[in-house]
Amino acid sequence: MALGEFDLIRKYFTRPTPKAVLGVGDDCALLRPRSGMQWAVSCDMLVEGRHFLSTVRPERLGHKALAVNLSDLAACGATPVAFMLALALPRVDEDFLAGFAQGLFGLADEHGIELVGGDTTAGPLSLCITVFGEVPTGLALRRDGARAGDALWVSHPPGGGIGDARLALEVFRGHLALDGADFEAVRRAMEQPQPRVALGEHLRGVASAAIDLSDGLTGDLGHVLERSRVGATVAVDRLPIGPALARQPRALQRECALAGGDDYELLFTAPPDAADRVRAAAAAAAVGVQCIGRIDAEPGLRLLDDTGRALPRVPRGFDHFAGAAGG
Repeated sequence: MALGEFDLIRKYFTRPTPKAVLGVGDDCALLRPRSGMQWAVSCDMLVEGRHFLSTVRPERLGHKALAVNLSDLAACGATPVAFMLALALPRVDEDFLAGFAQGLFGLADEHGIELVGGDTTAGPLSLCITVFGEVPTGLALRRDGARAGDALWVSHPPGGGIGDARLALEVFRGHLALDGADFEAVRRAMEQPQPRVALGEHLRGVASAAIDLSDGLTGDLGHVLERSRVGATVAVDRLPIGPALARQPRALQRECALAGGDDYELLFTAPPDAADRVRAAAAAAAVGVQCIGRIDAEPGLRLLDDTGRALPRVPRGFDHFAGAAGG
């Protein structure tokens, strides 16, 4: 017999929630913030064909659905506490649900975060997660704190870089081919991003502004510049590039790293005398960081190559209604 909505929730998505006053099974979840903390709340939606391909394994999809939301908490310097899931399914597929729940709760357990409620319905496959995190009052990282003279930093996987998810997308689009090892590496970056929660926590009181890289470096940096009312200069040949992308032509490297999206690394600013503290935060979080430029008083974004010449074109980040950037 096919599972009904409430049987589906009980079987795959109901677990103990000791951090919540009241969790799954009621009209509302009840949460209580600790003294001296503020809630950090974010919501992201993933739609099949727009944010993920139908070929993705369900456990990786479960991981990514939560990871992209935890990345928002990381950009705020918040510690994850709880989340809610709204799930639309074209049909009840228990193999899919088992794999999805495995990936979802695997990442949730890594970060000590609890599923406390949500909704399910029939419809085209789409996922919407709302996350709740805590951050000490007054210490949240924001987009509006960048100041002229600040250094511009980006995080990256140890031994890796940014732009790999975009490179994987180019393979799926049939625009290029990679050997098995390189393809699996960039596909994993695209389908199983690692939210930099620990780095965000360690950057509290160090970084002046932060954002996570979801829609491409130039696009996401633009949000910081707009909110902070400043400009920036980026040394494009100092961008951290992983081995698979490094084997591609320079033009494609720059396109993927600057406008690729789906990296879910942290892009942040810090005072110029804070470099040692930035590197200590990265070491404590076991991730890499690279200084890629500076914040300017003059508005606008300037991209310079390793000879100091300006790039003639600024690759644009992803826009959900205008479509993918680049080209």
